[in-house]
Amino acid sequence: MEKRICETERLYLREMMPSDFAALCKILQDEKAMYAYEGAFGDEEVKEWLGRQLSRYQRWGFGLWAVVLKETGEMIGQCGLTMQPWKEREMLEIGYLFQRAFWHKGYATEAAKACKDYAFEVLDAREVCSIIRDTNIASKKVAVRNGMVKVDTWVKHYRGIDMPHERYVAVRI
Repeated sequence: MEKRICETERLYLREMMPSDFAALCKILQDEKAMYAYEGAFGDEEVKEWLGRQLSRYQRWGFGLWAVVLKETGEMIGQCGLTMQPWKEREMLEIGYLFQRAFWHKGYATEAAKACKDYAFEVLDAREVCSIIRDTNIASKKVAVRNGMVKVDTWVKHYRGIDMPHERYVAVRI
């Protein structure tokens, strides 16, 4: 059964389900969409990714959610809240990944703003961040449009590679 989290003018966000595997593959198995992760995922990695979201819903009540276009009912991306390591702490983060066919249409910003509102209004968070690879210009622009400012940097190690990341933060007023 579908569990909707929130909606915006053009989108709604809902918990992902095992049946979203094929839609998730359109994102996670696209080399260009996954450049910040150093390449596309295989089927097993996509299954693990989906399983991680389902576990997050159970553990925290949130995770990356399916972003669905209201007009068509199609899952066009994922956006949501996760707990992410940053230096010595865990941070509440807004993350987003979309099918390339839906880039540059404002969907990521629209979904990310809804997640920021959810973090502040539903979870009563004091701050939320987006942790973005330094080479990911488009995601940094989404963070800025979401009212975030760059506060620090850190090198993450992923897939055997040193990846500089920047942390953008919004604080509840």
